[in-house]
Amino acid sequence: MMIHGNTVADGTPVQEASAEQWAEVLDVMVDAGYTSIDPTDTWIQIADLSPARLEEFARTVTAAGLTIPAFSTSRRSVVDPDLGDEHLAYGHRAIDACAAIGIPLVSFGFMRALTPAQAKAMWFWHEPGPVDDPAPEARARAVARIQELARHAAEVGVQVSLEMYEDTYLGTADSAVRFVEEVGLDNVGLNPDFGNFLRLHRPIEDWWYVAEKTMPLANYWHLKNYLRDFDPATGAYFSHPAPLESGTINYRKVIRYAVESGFRGAFCVEHYGGDSISVGATNREYIRRVLPRTIPTP
Repeated sequence: MMIHGNTVADGTPVQEASAEQWAEVLDVMVDAGYTSIDPTDTWIQIADLSPARLEEFARTVTAAGLTIPAFSTSRRSVVDPDLGDEHLAYGHRAIDACAAIGIPLVSFGFMRALTPAQAKAMWFWHEPGPVDDPAPEARARAVARIQELARHAAEVGVQVSLEMYEDTYLGTADSAVRFVEEVGLDNVGLNPDFGNFLRLHRPIEDWWYVAEKTMPLANYWHLKNYLRDFDPATGAYFSHPAPLESGTINYRKVIRYAVESGFRGAFCVEHYGGDSISVGATNREYIRRVLPRTIPTP
């Protein structure tokens, strides 16, 4: 996952940067051993590049020796009370951009912009964020909007993945599975990013339960891990980002189960804090070590 921020070294927005400036950032990823990236719209909004600039971006990525198996959108909920319509239109543009340059999958979610308290916190998950409206009619509207995006995506040969995130319609294993079933389209699956839950300073679902419920529907996967602890004397929870092999989730077990369940999507390594690029590279090599040597037929 590209975690470089939305400006290049001289302060130019990535959207307006030259191909040479894009290449400088991509070279950092190549030097760290990556062969594929998820550009993410926290780095560059490919949905809002002109056709000529979009092609220029695609050529720059190819020239760097990289491929793009997926594009993730971030904090652009299509049911945001204030920006939902705008984000829905953006989602359609993202699908068209992916189709235009051969990106086979786009990841959407219902997380919204950070609150002021989250933005000020040491780690944003220390503060509660927005909560999706639980009313049946509100959930039905969310389903309808994802169906709209997914039908468009199917028309242009793109898959849709839905990222799990706390306090959204994809905020628990059961709710996420039910949501995909309610959408009911073959090109829609889950991005079971249960690292989003592990870091929360409150009771959470067991990570293995989440894996068992969601992996059979997964078509893309953001992976990150955290150390998690609980002090029963005070009721306090603690969490901190960790490499995949060092955190609370046993990713060796989960990755094997995912593959045995039929997962054939891309693994997107993600990490907060420190040298995220190098930790991601460590995570990449860990995944390669623990992948089953023989891929079973689902």
